[in-house]
Amino acid sequence: MRTGPAEGELGRRCIGGDELADEDEKAEKLAIVLFSGTLDRLYSATLLASGAAAMGKQVDLFLTFWGLAAFRKDQDKMGLPVSSDYGQEGARLAGQIADKQVPPWFETLAAAREIGDIRIHACPMSMDVMDISKDDLEDVVDDVIGVASFVELAGQGQVLFI
Repeated sequence: MRTGPAEGELGRRCIGGDELADEDEKAEKLAIVLFSGTLDRLYSATLLASGAAAMGKQVDLFLTFWGLAAFRKDQDKMGLPVSSDYGQEGARLAGQIADKQVPPWFETLAAAREIGDIRIHACPMSMDVMDISKDDLEDVVDDVIGVASFVELAGQGQVLFI
């Protein structure tokens, strides 16, 4: 059973520190480092972010390298390759996504941002290496922050690397 603010603080002190505060923060945050720009991984990151946001979690996506490139305005969002992990099955997976009319990953992410707290951050080092400016990126990208700032935002929350 959850307690009110005063009782919660007393409980934290009684068990010896901020262990409950750390657990509360873990439960409330999801941080995703999105380094891959393949269709399957973009869908995975989008679905995880959407589900977490629907559950009331704060979600931070940190876009780096090919994950960042997928958010370029001039990028065909559904024309991206499927991970080579799928081998010859990759083409079949892409075909099934189209045949079953799965909503595009980018539209799913935009819709999730309307119902939950999802923030999208671009990595400045990746932007520099890949010659990408903030103006080149889709408007859903909230800001450009370094890795130290992202780690600080992640706090004690869950961190996924996709």
